[in-house]
Amino acid sequence: MQPSTDRVSLLIESGAPVLLVRDSTSSAPVVGVFDYNTLNAYLLIAVGIAQPNDEHRTESGSLAQKAAQGKPIPLRDVRDLGRKDPITFLPESANLSRAIETFGRGIHRVLVAKEGPEGSIEVTGLLSQTRLMRFLWDNARNFPVIDQLYSQYLRDLKIGSTNPISINGDRPLAEALALLLDEGVSSLAVLDNGNNVVGNISTTDTKLLTKSSSLPLLRNTCIHFISVILSARGMYEGKDSFPVFHVTPTSTLAHTVAKLVATKSHRMWITDPPMSSGPPTPSLKTASMVPFSTHNSSIGSGGQHHVQHPQATSSDPFQVADASPKTPMITPSGPSISASAWPGASYGEEDLPAVPYEEVWILEGQYDHQEI
Repeated sequence: MQPSTDRVSLLIESGAPVLLVRDSTSSAPVVGVFDYNTLNAYLLIAVGIAQPNDEHRTESGSLAQKAAQGKPIPLRDVRDLGRKDPITFLPESANLSRAIETFGRGIHRVLVAKEGPEGSIEVTGLLSQTRLMRFLWDNARNFPVIDQLYSQYLRDLKIGSTNPISINGDRPLAEALALLLDEGVSSLAVLDNGNNVVGNISTTDTKLLTKSSSLPLLRNTCIHFISVILSARGMYEGKDSFPVFHVTPTSTLAHTVAKLVATKSHRMWITDPPMSSGPPTPSLKTASMVPFSTHNSSIGSGGQHHVQHPQATSSDPFQVADASPKTPMITPSGPSISASAWPGASYGEEDLPAVPYEEVWILEGQYDHQEI
């Protein structure tokens, strides 16, 4: 099923968000990327769920045939599948302001490059939104303009995008993955029958679907797949965990960024604050992904700013203590859990906003670039 099985394994085991694709081992120029969006698109085409556009219809039909026959598939045949950011380069001499401006336009990663022999471009590194956000968070006190934003409430900053993408937890997983592909997003909210957010599914989670034995999961429910995600995460981390997917309008930007950094998420759901007479979880007032936070910051439930900025060497909450490869114990044929059985935060009836990375970059980019 996998395009170049060793490449898929490299993507998963390295923890890297993307692999750079070159024409050959001796070729320096980067001609494409292979990431989890690519993997998701390939899986859906291979099993006949996604219909490729006219541009890729012929080659995608060939991919599906090769997959059915178990033939190896080179990366060059799949690198253009799915929606992708344009390959964007920044010179090594570029300052952080240029990176922030680029990310504010919706670009998720940039290639850091220098000029090589005969005017060629030599890639020397990769800078992602996640890495830059972590750097600015760890070193906030060195950037007073940004640091002063952290104590402000989300409602006062007026950031957030509307129309978040979501799916009912009782729908098949295949529909969620197809929605990710069609909408060109990296994650979506999973709702129960009461319109409460009970989880999140991202393209990164497709790493649990790369074995043929896992394909029945595509026909099972989204809520069942969330239980698989949590089971795998608990095994890797050595403890049970249940992610938290929300902040509130009265959360500070520091509270929000702390969760983004700790969980390596790209967006968060903004919820209504919990009411004393209401359910224990708040009702959503916006939308975005926020897994559980294990960041070593003191952040109250009301989003008050009591932040202890972590050291650069602080532990990663998703770091694998034992580096030896493991395979999650997945039981795709197990009983499906109804979405109504999961606790969650009420999503509400109106179109609700989200706080993605791009909103933070735009906010920070509005301030004096001389400070960055």
